[in-house]
Amino acid sequence: MQYTANTLENHWMPFTANRDFKADPRLMVKGEGIYYWDHKGGKIIDGSSGLFCSAAGHCRPEIADAVSAQLRENDFTPPFQSGHPGSFELAAKVSSLMPDGINHVFFANSGSESIDTALKIAMAYHRARGEGQRTRFVSRERAYHGVNIGGTSLGGMVKNRETFSGLMPSIVHMRHTWLEKNRFAKGQPEHGAELAEDLQRAVETYGGSTIAACFIEPIAGSTGVLVPPKGYLERLREICDTHGILLVFDEVICGFGRTGKAFAAQSFGVTPDIITMAKALTNGALPMGAVAVDDEIYDTVVNAAPENAIELFHGYTFSGHPTACAAGLAALEIYEKENLFERAAELSPYFLDQVYSLQDLNAVTDIRGYGLIAGFDVATGDAPGQRGTQLQKDLFWSGLHVKFTGDTGIIAPPFIAEKEHIDQIVGILREKLAEL
Repeated sequence: MQYTANTLENHWMPFTANRDFKADPRLMVKGEGIYYWDHKGGKIIDGSSGLFCSAAGHCRPEIADAVSAQLRENDFTPPFQSGHPGSFELAAKVSSLMPDGINHVFFANSGSESIDTALKIAMAYHRARGEGQRTRFVSRERAYHGVNIGGTSLGGMVKNRETFSGLMPSIVHMRHTWLEKNRFAKGQPEHGAELAEDLQRAVETYGGSTIAACFIEPIAGSTGVLVPPKGYLERLREICDTHGILLVFDEVICGFGRTGKAFAAQSFGVTPDIITMAKALTNGALPMGAVAVDDEIYDTVVNAAPENAIELFHGYTFSGHPTACAAGLAALEIYEKENLFERAAELSPYFLDQVYSLQDLNAVTDIRGYGLIAGFDVATGDAPGQRGTQLQKDLFWSGLHVKFTGDTGIIAPPFIAEKEHIDQIVGILREKLAEL
């Protein structure tokens, strides 16, 4: 097939400069292990695990075989008032990875749907407790919580919000945690724990009894890997406990081993009430998201309903889809058999050392990292985001895929990466950044 603007026109691409892309397309036609291949035959090392999804590398035959077998056995089961064994098995498997007390899993189809599901669960929980007046939600500047109306309302990245009116009311945004004095800090920064007091200020301004939940990415991913300052998450937990506010961790990006443990909640030693997830749940093989809640939330909502009544009027046609569950079970088995979470932890010091070696380049203005994820800022060119957008394209044709948000690149290689792969990623980055 000849890939031209005309042959590509019918697809309205997401988060993409469509006119620019279709004039000079960058198509990935094959994936295997830590590499992609483009439509011109070029080999591309994957420095961002696709979109932080493919932790075990691409095109794992174990997942393909599991999905194929499931399609031949049961391709679809209506999830309302019926079920299939795979969703219950996967829910149990996911629960086993959770912090103690978080034992109930609701399936969605994406991180965005997981966030909106978590919003509804929080509302349902407080209503079941007789506190339906808790309609306010707290999030953070520079936050990304997906693109549904709820997630867009919670989000704090301006380009994701400014076009869309009619967002949810009663959203309070705390300040983000990037501070000048933390520039080039490796791991958790020393400064910024006091920024958690923004939640206390919201309590004092609006009343703690009006706030349903505080939504936080433990590591703010899409905005460029903002690692929580020491003591920050602990203080949020304390304020939430004091005022009956649910604490929600959005682990769509940092869940499933990216921090060196199953979830960032365990890495940072802070247990939320709700955890949202997606992406690496199926190793990116099929769309799937999930929301895990603690026993108290589940029991409260379920027991508030009359006997034999639907307890939560929410769900999706493809909730717990059989093939997605098959992919999820196969992915989690790979993570366990190959000790990939532990492998990510072991590779992290080398990975971070190599990425931080880029700080000697004039174009690099900051680097942040934890586990097997790091973000680096590039000095802004003629207009914000222009340099980063061009750099992402240049890197692609130089054999490296790295996700950019504006002028910030995010490096998050698959957990199967070897040190030589890290060297290759950083080497290409150094070459192209030195040209700026």
